[in-house]
Amino acid sequence: MARNPFSTDDLAAIEAAVRAAETRTSGEIYCVVAEDSGDDRLTPLAWAAGVALLAPAILLLAGVKVSAPSLEIWSSAQVVDVTETLVRAALIGTLMLQAALFVATFLLVSIPALRRALTPRGFKRDRVVRHAEEQFLSKNLHATRDRTGVLIYVSLAERMAELIADEGIDAKVAPETWNHAMAALTSGLKRGAAAEGFIAAIDLCGGVLAEHFPPRAGDNPNELSDAVVILPGR
Repeated sequence: MARNPFSTDDLAAIEAAVRAAETRTSGEIYCVVAEDSGDDRLTPLAWAAGVALLAPAILLLAGVKVSAPSLEIWSSAQVVDVTETLVRAALIGTLMLQAALFVATFLLVSIPALRRALTPRGFKRDRVVRHAEEQFLSKNLHATRDRTGVLIYVSLAERMAELIADEGIDAKVAPETWNHAMAALTSGLKRGAAAEGFIAAIDLCGGVLAEHFPPRAGDNPNELSDAVVILPGR
């Protein structure tokens, strides 16, 4: 679980940035910070299974051999018995090594920092996008009057961010327009200045929205909360 890097003052400053940006536009900006976007419990299991499958190759590379005594004076029945015993011993040895590798790898990869590091980036990305989409719907960003809601979502454990714009915005704004805002946000996260990154991203988003969705004189209600939503770890 990632530590929340935002102080009370940071959250107040981000909320003020949202409020200021929305005075320039009829759009709505909504910020969500999640400690994580799901767990990595399958990662240790996947690595443990993969490493365990290497047991036969490890035995071969280690030069382990199964040797049989001279069978010149043995009967055919004795030869069959010895062969079965040797094969059984080899199989048991391989299974024991696989079990040991599985347990050792599972325990090692279960260490939180290592587990996060060994989770494939693509898997993390998909998980962040999916959780951001869940938040977009659950927070009713799709229910604004002109469908002009923008979600800025940050997942701390994955150190990733996602921006989702409603269909009213997508009709006028190309997806790559948000790249500068996302770059400012992720840069702040990476250098340990999460609040600064958020505020810069909000300002840039506000500029895009102001260009395409200026405020209506005397009719610019605040449809969504300006406060940052903090989601605990899942």
